[in-house]
Amino acid sequence: MLEKKTIEYEKAVLIGIINREQNEEKVTEYLDELEFLTYTAGGEVIKRFVQKVDVPNPKTLIGSGKMEEVERFVEENEIGSVIFDDELSPAQQRNIEKQLRCKIIDRTSLILDIFAQRAQTSYARTQVELAQYEYLLPRLTGLWTHLERQKGGIGMRGPGETEIETDRRIVRDRITLLKKKLEKIDRQMETQRGNRGSLVRVALVGYTNVGKSTLMNVISKSEVFAENKLFATLDTTVRKVVLGNLPFLLSDTVGFIRKLPTQLVESFKSTLDEVREADLLLHIVDISHPQFEEHIHSVNEILTDIKSSEKKTIMVFNKIDQYTNEVIAEDDLMTEKTSRHFTIEEWKRTWMEKVGDRALFISALNKENLDEFRKRVYQEVRDIHVTRFPYNNFLYPENLDEYQ
Repeated sequence: MLEKKTIEYEKAVLIGIINREQNEEKVTEYLDELEFLTYTAGGEVIKRFVQKVDVPNPKTLIGSGKMEEVERFVEENEIGSVIFDDELSPAQQRNIEKQLRCKIIDRTSLILDIFAQRAQTSYARTQVELAQYEYLLPRLTGLWTHLERQKGGIGMRGPGETEIETDRRIVRDRITLLKKKLEKIDRQMETQRGNRGSLVRVALVGYTNVGKSTLMNVISKSEVFAENKLFATLDTTVRKVVLGNLPFLLSDTVGFIRKLPTQLVESFKSTLDEVREADLLLHIVDISHPQFEEHIHSVNEILTDIKSSEKKTIMVFNKIDQYTNEVIAEDDLMTEKTSRHFTIEEWKRTWMEKVGDRALFISALNKENLDEFRKRVYQEVRDIHVTRFPYNNFLYPENLDEYQ
């Protein structure tokens, strides 16, 4: 008889700060995302603490009064982890740990933890391990406070290194080794990409959990792992897709997120090479998310960082089946109409109008408007292919309908 397996989530509290850069509304939204990250990592959020801080406390980030409030709550409710939305300095992490006597995690280390859980291939694991060691290096002092004094006694005098220095050296050596290993794999991946011949390359990019893998499965009829959690995809998947009689390569890449740790962008260089070397980008957006415009901005920032912002791009607004807008009652004369009240048709008349036919509205899950999506992608891929090989012009009809 099979035993019923119950998943135990670790109790956690979240801490965010309101300052000049982020107002209360933005902090609430960031903490919503942090809560989803916590759930993805295997935690259950019991409470949120928010404090308005003009100048962050260099010792504990938040003020001493708020720290005491958090300390009482942690003790009374047996909280396992306290998660900060902002990155903590090694000293701050050490001071807070000393006072709260529980695990202290910031947004960066939480994302690294999720990446470590999700890494399936040896390549992804190596990338995550490198990012974790680079994050860990400046924080070693806090982990090894009992080893800070130099060893003394017979045979130990004279030049030597403290235990903490030994650990730092071991970590630095490991980082060097992992970088060499990644360089070797990068060369292999480059060769693989080179072996794909002259097929047009299309890459799916977008914020995490917008439905890239679901769309990949629908178009390529493959079984890429897709789940309603953040960072379900970590390894790039490349599939050959044929629309009409036109073949091209479609790659599903790792999702982006706000405040993506720089260590990860660096470690996932080769994964992001799929984006750099693509001929066409399909920027997938979850239109049902209240902050989808900010998500677009975050993705565009990372595309600029990896020098891919000038590439030919089609905006694909996914999850139209889940989109809902707030409604103002007819007799309500006080409420001001904002973007939250827009229907999809009204959205199309905003800045999206400038995008023109480079914006598509679909539902990958319910397969809504996929014919229009296929036709648009076919036209773009055909244009790129015919520009590259003008003598192949007659092989592929101008419209997908003509082939069918």
